[in-house]
Parts: sequence; C-alpha cells; structure tokens
Amino acid sequence: MLWQPSLPERYLNASESDLAREISARRAELGSKLLVLGHHYQQDSVIQHADLIGDSLKLSQMAAAEAARRGAKYIVFCGVHFMAETADILTADDVAVILPDLSAGCSMADMAAYEDTVDAWESIQQAIRASGRKQRVIPITYVNSTAAIKAFVGEHGGACCTSSNAMRVFEWALGGGDTPKASDEEIKILFLPDQHLGRNTAKRHGLVTEIDAAAGASVRAQTALWNPKLENGGLSPREIVDARVLLWAGHCSVHKLFRPEHVATARQEGRTVLVHPECAQEVVDLADLAGSTEFIIDEIAQAEPGSRWAVGTEVHLVNRIARRAAERGVDVRILSDCQCLCTTMYRIDQAHLSWCLDHLAAGKVVNRISVHPEAKRLAKLALERMLRLAPLKSTQPVTID
Repeated sequence: MLWQPSLPERYLNASESDLAREISARRAELGSKLLVLGHHYQQDSVIQHADLIGDSLKLSQMAAAEAARRGAKYIVFCGVHFMAETADILTADDVAVILPDLSAGCSMADMAAYEDTVDAWESIQQAIRASGRKQRVIPITYVNSTAAIKAFVGEHGGACCTSSNAMRVFEWALGGGDTPKASDEEIKILFLPDQHLGRNTAKRHGLVTEIDAAAGASVRAQTALWNPKLENGGLSPREIVDARVLLWAGHCSVHKLFRPEHVATARQEGRTVLVHPECAQEVVDLADLAGSTEFIIDEIAQAEPGSRWAVGTEVHLVNRIARRAAERGVDVRILSDCQCLCTTMYRIDQAHLSWCLDHLAAGKVVNRISVHPEAKRLAKLALERMLRLAPLKSTQPVTID
C-alpha cells in the first residue's frame, strides 16, 4: 500500500454538499480533458461524479476508447490501485491516470507479491524436474492483481482472466495455452491471487478439489493451496507435482465474509441466493446462482416482480441494485448483515476527489499511477491473450442510478 499525505484541513472540514459543488465546478472547468471513472463498489457520493461506471477491466477498456475519442488528458480512477494500473496499461502514454487516494489498495492483490511469485515458480519447476515427469506450468492471474503479477504471467506464457471468463481461460491453459499440449505432456495451472475463484473454476471444470476418502486412497486432490509464507508453499514435492491446479493463498476480504449459514438463513426467508465466485466454495456450492458483477446486475435487472433475493457481494453495489429493483417490486438484500464493504475502496471520497481535481485545474498532476514500460508490455500480453480467446461481452460500461 502506498502512502497518502493528509489532506489540507479545508477539504476535511468541508460539508459533503460543498465538496459536491466544488467537484462539479472543477469538472466543468476541465471539460473534455478529464474523464472520471467510478467502480461499482464505490460509495454513492463519489459515483455521482463518474462519467463511466463499471467493473475494473471494462472501465479501463472504455476509458482508453473514450479518452481517445474526446482527447482526454486526465483519467481519475475512483477505484483501487491495481485498477488504476490496468487503466495505465491500456491507455495512451500521454494520458495521466490518477488515483485520488494512494492508500486505496486491494488486500487480495497485495497477497501475491512479485518476489514470492518468482520464488514459487522456481520451487515448482524444481519439484517437476526432480519428479522426472514431463510437465509444463501455465500461470493465470485474475485481473484483480498488480501490474507486476500481470507482467510475470505475460512473460511466462500465461493470461489474465475475469470472473466471467475464467472457465474459458482455464480451458485454454489446460490445452497448452498458445503452445498446444503435446500428447505426453501434463499441464499444470498456477492460479493467482484468489484461491476461491480458482477453486470454484476448477470445480466447474470437473477437477477434484478434495480427496474422497470413500472412493479409496487412489483418489488424489487435483488442486492444492500454495501458501507463499511457507517453504515450498507448504506442500510436499509429491503434492506439487500431482496437483493440476496450484491455488495461491489469497482471498477477497469482502467475499470471504459470506458463510454457509447466511445462505441457510436466506433460504428460510424464501430468497434466491446469488453470489460472486470470489466467495468460498462451500458458499458457491450452496447458492442458487454464482457469477460476475455484471452477471449479478443482469440477473436482478431481469428478476420477476415479487421475487426475493439475497446477494453475496459488496454492500454499496448491493444497495444500489436493491434501490433500482425495489422500483419494480423486487426485494433484494445483502446475503450477510455484517458490514461487507471494500474498506480500501471506501478511502476514495469526495474530499480526495476534490483535492486532486483542484490540482489538475491548477495545472499540476498529483497521485499519477505509472506502470514501468517493460512491465506494461508484458502485462499487456497477458491481457491480450485473455481478450483474444475470451473477449468480454461488451465494452459498454454498466451504469446504475
């Protein structure tokens, strides 16, 4: 996490209404030079100022196209650090990408450090060499990862994925990626940084996620959890070699809060349970439906009047969906009563947005997020592989009033 200096007192003491007026005035002053992006998890007071609203990758794609169309020079990304990095990777070099609060990071992305990933890669390759088996490792990283991890994956022949196209990227990787699998070759996936999306996708692909004692000792788990804090990931050489998918021990701090008992309570209330695949496998297995943020939005938008839903994802998004759904007679609540919000995203507020826009209006760029050119080149390889084999359904951002 980067360090963000404290704001001057005038921003901290200003009312929300005064800040909103000042932000609107600065946006009008900067005109087409400015593009403000708002992630779905952002609080409403910030979302109201966004030109585009959506998830992280689609926002970055749209921002690249829209910035070129209108000649924008500044993109202010109201999200978290890895999202701003992705926007910098995909936009022209003369466009400055700005994060209003540098401390708005992502705990899951930070769980996969570049140095730890290099060490893991070397340990895995060493175990494979010692086994004498012909194996090749293809890394996949969720887009919720740092530019350094995307670059590592791109450099080693892997691809990015989103929660909506992870299944297709898995199929591509297990088939050998860009180099088709030889008949005598075994393919192994190293999935970063979210163990839950990786495990849920592996299960959908038909891979065993647990040893089935009833089936006999010959059944071995086809996934294994790599803990970067432990030597060799906490795995034996045999476990490393036998696993078809090595799952990095990372998780989303929001989605891990949803538990099986929350699903049971929702069912007792007669609700359909809809969750994000960043939730733990035991929650996804019990839910009626699981899918990406866009999938969740679409399902509720198409829900029948009178239907009742419990949704397992970030609270600001759920509340926004629920308000729109209530207008059609659809009852939506968050799956858990606990405070399931992205606390790092919450660090972006009107005060920080106003502060950075004031500097832009004065001709000074603050909090610019710049990815090193070589890392940008390699990370773009991983993104381009994903988009080539599993393009997103649309490059239009989803907007919710």
